[in-house]
Amino acid sequence: MAAVTGAKVLERFPAGSPRGSWPAEEYAARRRAEGEPATVVMDLESDAFLVIVTPPEAG
Repeated sequence: MAAVTGAKVLERFPAGSPRGSWPAEEYAARRRAEGEPATVVMDLESDAFLVIVTPPEAG
């Protein structure tokens, strides 16, 4: 199991959205269109989709 450390959560969406609805993906796509490298991940503990931005890799 991998953890995303240092990620900034932009928004969270409940996992029980209506069939055919992808609000987390739509939100992340809007952020990416604005130049923010947003990604959607699942938080199993809270049963929610999180839209996150991870810091650039150091190195």
